[in-house]
Amino acid sequence: MGYWFSSKAKDVTKDINDVPKNIKGGAKKLVSSATEKRKKPLSDVLQEFELPAGIFPREATKYVLDEVTKKLTVSLPTICEVSYRDSSVLRFSTSVTCHIEKGKLSEIEGLKTKVVIWVRVTNIVCEEAKLHFTAGLNKTRERKVYQVVRDGVPVDKF
Repeated sequence: MGYWFSSKAKDVTKDINDVPKNIKGGAKKLVSSATEKRKKPLSDVLQEFELPAGIFPREATKYVLDEVTKKLTVSLPTICEVSYRDSSVLRFSTSVTCHIEKGKLSEIEGLKTKVVIWVRVTNIVCEEAKLHFTAGLNKTRERKVYQVVRDGVPVDKF
């Protein structure tokens, strides 16, 4: 009988020792889900980096920003195009990734603009009243036309 009690005691001790680990894991999930619910809108994040809120379409509500590497990944429900007041058009893939810093998006993947043909946008730099786009060639546009968040129009392909 002494063996039965000692083996059961070991099981109970093991369960008791696992309690802090289980609590810690559960608390971590609770904190991460609470953090996700309190995440700022993408337009606020862009403005904190001194970029116009309307660079991305209204449908771009999901994003991940790595605070350490400053890698921004923006998710959209569908591929879409956005037309701006200056007649420029941007086409967004369902996932746009880039490096974000004060006044600049660089190493952009998943964004195109129409020059004569669709060309990939690789950088957007904000300088006072202008936005400078690097897209196969450099293109400068008025910053003010990107201040308002606009709706994206679904398109068939990126």
